[in-house]
Amino acid sequence: MTHLTRYVTRELLPPLLAGTLLFTAILSFGYFFVSSQWLRGVPPLLVGRWIGYQVPDTLVKIFPMAVVLMTVVAFGRLATERELVAVQSGGIGLGRVARPVAVVAGVVTLLAVWLSLWIAPRANVETRGLYWDVLTGAGLGRLAGQTLDLRGGLTLSLAGYDHETRQMSGVRVERWQPGDLRRGTVIFADAGTFEGNVLTLTGYQVFTVNYGAAAKLARVPEDDPAAFRAAVQEVFPSVILPERPSDVLTLDTGLSRQETFAQYADAIGADSQGWRELTTALTRPGVPQTERQDARLNLNRKLALPFGNLVLALAALPFALRYGRTLGVSLGIALMIAVAYYLLFFVGLTVAGNLPGLPEVGVWLANVVFAGMGIWLLRRA
Repeated sequence: MTHLTRYVTRELLPPLLAGTLLFTAILSFGYFFVSSQWLRGVPPLLVGRWIGYQVPDTLVKIFPMAVVLMTVVAFGRLATERELVAVQSGGIGLGRVARPVAVVAGVVTLLAVWLSLWIAPRANVETRGLYWDVLTGAGLGRLAGQTLDLRGGLTLSLAGYDHETRQMSGVRVERWQPGDLRRGTVIFADAGTFEGNVLTLTGYQVFTVNYGAAAKLARVPEDDPAAFRAAVQEVFPSVILPERPSDVLTLDTGLSRQETFAQYADAIGADSQGWRELTTALTRPGVPQTERQDARLNLNRKLALPFGNLVLALAALPFALRYGRTLGVSLGIALMIAVAYYLLFFVGLTVAGNLPGLPEVGVWLANVVFAGMGIWLLRRA
């Protein structure tokens, strides 16, 4: 039995590694091709580093295809050359022969979960920071004109950005009181920098504004200057001006510079939430319900796709036994199964988005359907 397990495992590993390398190379080339027009003159090592940062997220996406290819190619060859028939004639069932598939797919699943929840989110943040700060040189200029939510009730807007000095110009920062959208602090600054989780502002003016009290100004008697001054003081309870032009104001942000790029610089934000961020959003008191629902959906998504490796290994096995006669046919079948799975997976995500109270139904839809299909086909086989 030990020799049989080793033999089957040796059949599985080469197509798994070949598929992983092939699909990773294809997806990485796609990333480079789409962005190549903005990478002219960039040193190849930097481009390689940028592509390398994307590998963890790429692996999570392509592992299911590689596992399907592994199963179809390996067991297709065993079935075509009658090795399975020989093993079964010796009294060894298909379940025992296929056990290494479950073990290898299980290891890939655990690796994908680790990458999806702990490695890929940080790598995605590094990818966006490297791309906008170093490769393209756009920096925060990419975000000029937008209002950026830096968490903790803090928003940032900037009119311009100088890449050489990494200085923002025409900066406006707002922080509103939780539960009271009519009272907040507005900061105007001539210039500033944003490094790490710290905003540093120069030439600033800080105004604490109570818009709820502004309506009272219209009811103040015109012949009562003292009452008018008191009403104005209530509207602007605090005004801070720097004593010297060189004075600086520093603010801590909930979102770092690189995380800001990951969330706002591209049309589709990078997947930057890992285990810590998701579990915090699910368990921390006071988190808005919409944010909690999004975290619940994302956590299930980051688990469902890795566990799809196990499901697809099961679903691909009957196809391998019946159709996996040649390498070309095996590759075609593997792609067909993988594409069908991804299509159903994305349909499930759409369903999950429309079921905020129970996103698990949609997120795990593809896994349930393919697991049921695999069991049914195996029984028929």
